[in-house]
Amino acid sequence: MTDTSPTIVNRTLRRLPNAAYRVREYLTEKEVDRLIEAARNRGRNGARDAAAILLAYRHGLRAAELCALRWAQVDLRNGRLHVNRAKGGIESVHPLHGPELRALRPLQGNSPYVFVTEAGTPVTTSWFLRMIQRTGKAARLPFPIHPHMLRHSTGYKLANQGEDTRSLAHYLGHRNLQSTARYTALAPDRFAKFWKD
Repeated sequence: MTDTSPTIVNRTLRRLPNAAYRVREYLTEKEVDRLIEAARNRGRNGARDAAAILLAYRHGLRAAELCALRWAQVDLRNGRLHVNRAKGGIESVHPLHGPELRALRPLQGNSPYVFVTEAGTPVTTSWFLRMIQRTGKAARLPFPIHPHMLRHSTGYKLANQGEDTRSLAHYLGHRNLQSTARYTALAPDRFAKFWKD
């Protein structure tokens, strides 16, 4: 008599927690500056890549939001960015400051999209992922990075500046304050006034 039971065991592969891959899920302001500088110095598309990192960081953009960004959303004359959020987030208007304006102006071309390939087509989220990973290595960051870390970096930077949770939630497009509370929970200055010596 032969055994007809299956010999292959179906196993589900589980992803390890993020802490197994990286020590943290955000970059400091100095690390973002290193990343932007490394992007600027990498290849013939350095200005585009540096501008993409700068905008993603300064405005807490998700990769999909950055790749879908159109010139119709950018008001260079009045220094405004109309942010259309993905994942059902709250849309808003952000101010554009000098560094962003200087980074965006040279990118103006015939495409309706802000960030385009050499062929003139819009960049993709997979392009953004690869560009960020390569630039992170070029910047010699001590751990592997991914695009969403720029969004987290925005949250931590603004929380550490003392911005209130509700304003931060609107800036990042969060509908739920619990999504924003993670940034204020890790702000190191949060406990600064607990002991007065």
